[in-house]
Amino acid sequence: MRPATRPPHDQPAGAADLQTNAMDDKDWIAGAAKALAIIEAFDEEHARMTPTMVAARAGLSRTAARRYLLTLRELGYVDTDGKLFWLAPRVLRLGQSYLDSARLPRTVQPFLQRITATVQETALVAILDEHDVVYVARNGVNRAMAVGFVLGSRAPAPLSSAGLVLLAFQAPESIDQWLASYPIKVFTPHTYSTIERLREVLGEVRRNGYVVTDQQLELGVRGVAVPLRDRHGSVVAAISVSMPIGQESANAALHRVLPTLQETASLLRNLV
Repeated sequence: MRPATRPPHDQPAGAADLQTNAMDDKDWIAGAAKALAIIEAFDEEHARMTPTMVAARAGLSRTAARRYLLTLRELGYVDTDGKLFWLAPRVLRLGQSYLDSARLPRTVQPFLQRITATVQETALVAILDEHDVVYVARNGVNRAMAVGFVLGSRAPAPLSSAGLVLLAFQAPESIDQWLASYPIKVFTPHTYSTIERLREVLGEVRRNGYVVTDQQLELGVRGVAVPLRDRHGSVVAAISVSMPIGQESANAALHRVLPTLQETASLLRNLV
């Protein structure tokens, strides 16, 4: 969740390259930042809140939070029963606008279909957003055991194969800043539970150029990911597959899907 106030110029924004572009104070519109902070205050654990609760999470006064909530209700982005407020379906338009307008999801979709047809697993493309990865393109398989995130899903970056790839190929100083601000989250007995272990894993991923993860976020689920570079060599996203572990070893899964992922990343290099 982003703060309602403007971050300092030297504070990392948490975008893909973890760098900020300086902006004149006169161009900063506080109202827009506060409205977005209100929307981002809601999540799975805070689905319905009073204005006081929203104010605390968005860093606003109760009076200001209530006014923004009422305005957002008038616009159709939140709803209320008079006491509690919650997001309305119209909010989905904001995310859909990105998917409809951004070039990356449209470009990669046919390639994800090819991955799925080749390895019979769910194929995804993700980007980094602060401490999370966001899945912006997906192609699933038609079987009961299909696993993987739905389009638009978020996950803690270190707990997904895509997130580890995206972090590993940041500049060393950016990785240090990111790790210093990351609150460790443990979801399974297999989750990397210390910053030291995460740093080791990121080093391995950078050296290997790929990663295999087992049961980091969900028991019984494995992921394999590679970086997606643009024509200049910059990592702009990660391509991954998600699969049930079953009886297949991690090494066998890697050898089965890695060549297809690497070939796809190579084919996309001049297109993204």
